[in-house]
Amino acid sequence: MATKGTKASNSGLQRAKNDGKDEFYTQLADIERELRHYKDQFRDKVVYCNCDDPRVSNFFHYFSYNFEKLGLKKLIATCYKSQEVDLFTKNATDKAIYLEYTGDKNKNNVPDLSEIQVSTLEGDGDFRSKESIELLKQSDIVVTNPPFSLFREYVTQLIEHEKKFLIIGHQNAITYKSIFPLIKDNKIWLGHGFKRNVAHFASNYADTAADLDHQEGMIRVSGVQWFTNLDVSKRHEEMILISKYDADEYPRYDDYDAIEVCPTSRIPSDYKGVMGVPITFLNKYNPDQFEILGSLGSYGVDGYSLASKIHVNGSKKFARIAIRNKTL
Repeated sequence: MATKGTKASNSGLQRAKNDGKDEFYTQLADIERELRHYKDQFRDKVVYCNCDDPRVSNFFHYFSYNFEKLGLKKLIATCYKSQEVDLFTKNATDKAIYLEYTGDKNKNNVPDLSEIQVSTLEGDGDFRSKESIELLKQSDIVVTNPPFSLFREYVTQLIEHEKKFLIIGHQNAITYKSIFPLIKDNKIWLGHGFKRNVAHFASNYADTAADLDHQEGMIRVSGVQWFTNLDVSKRHEEMILISKYDADEYPRYDDYDAIEVCPTSRIPSDYKGVMGVPITFLNKYNPDQFEILGSLGSYGVDGYSLASKIHVNGSKKFARIAIRNKTL
């Protein structure tokens, strides 16, 4: 969601990408808010958090403390090694580790250290390493906040290994040529999401957002989404359409035979043709109600870009998703 502070709020994110250190730790409240929609899908499953320092990871905290409630089989978390003092824990470590937890053995409802198996990895703990991939093969569902700069590669690995997942990424990933086809083919979709599509992460980068929504010690990043292939209830909710098509109110693109619809709430209930909608449409997308045809105004989406540029009366528009109402 674009706001006055979007550019400024993401400046720290861009610096992190450039530095190769885009490590942002997710708040427990955000994890709890999203995970409550999927609880029934975790029973008897092995959960893998493969981009987490389990000493401070709220993902590990959530799953270890809710292990019995979720009916998990096993929890695994890997930690990437650091040759310097960790930015967040202040613990220097030159060893990558992984943790395994199989539940509360002493019945005190707390995941005690004695119940958590800690093992040292030979490599660096990178999710692409052979050791991490072997752990991935043992898992059923991957839940984590991967580095945004490696999002394409990260998702590709999950798809190749046919894993279920619930991960955090930036909404710009929707337009990536390796991600958009998966969305179009209903292999990935958006979860319930963050409030206002905004997240506050623990980070060593200063929060320079113009928006007033600040939290001490956190960096505010707009346009943050949960990406998943787990079933989610909102995916089956039909969008209520109250607008009616009027040629004067819905201009056509100069470059492609479709009408411009912005915002998503203005999708006409009686239009059978192709419509271009903002990428935020995916927050309301029901595949039984709409068909995604391709992208508009997006470069490099091989085989899915219906028009590399789109204009209305000569005015260039942002990237859109081309859709059609399947119910008409």
